[in-house]
Amino acid sequence: MQRVCVFSGASSGRLPAYAEAARALGMAAAARGLGVVYGGGRVGLMGVMADGALSQGGEVIGVIPQELVDRELAHGGLSELHVVGSLHERKALMAELADGFVALPGGFGTLDELLEQLTWSQLGLHAKPIGLLDVEEYWRPLIALARHAAAEGFVREADLAAIAVATDAEGLLDRLERLTRAERRRPKWSRPPEP
Repeated sequence: MQRVCVFSGASSGRLPAYAEAARALGMAAAARGLGVVYGGGRVGLMGVMADGALSQGGEVIGVIPQELVDRELAHGGLSELHVVGSLHERKALMAELADGFVALPGGFGTLDELLEQLTWSQLGLHAKPIGLLDVEEYWRPLIALARHAAAEGFVREADLAAIAVATDAEGLLDRLERLTRAERRRPKWSRPPEP
């Protein structure tokens, strides 16, 4: 894994622990030589995470729609900033540039980005690892819902097992690396057919 895509809120949320975790994730990724791809914003957890990676000399690539640039929400100090025409283009380019995904706490946009990657993984459209940084048990309700969906026969247990969950940045990045290595070792015949 060379780059990780981080989905996170454009708000900092209610608890200071969210921003602390975002900064720690950016710093930990940079310390490992992992590039970061994210939504390109300067505000909220997005900006804090990007600043954390930049503070350690990390590569940070932002992907942001022109409309948000026009609202002066783009981060001005990134390694690269790709300006795109729509949120759909943003998600597609972020996915293309990354080798794995991490979700920090966030709102509907973060959920949209995360669930799209989980769906694509479930369908076999990619084999990139996906992780949740479960700060202050933020993701526990979603994890409970996913377990309920599996119990009701809508999600396979193997798809649940492929999601890394950790409460700290280092632990999560370790788990993503293990999932990446496990995928490389998996025989090609066991992968879902290409679309």
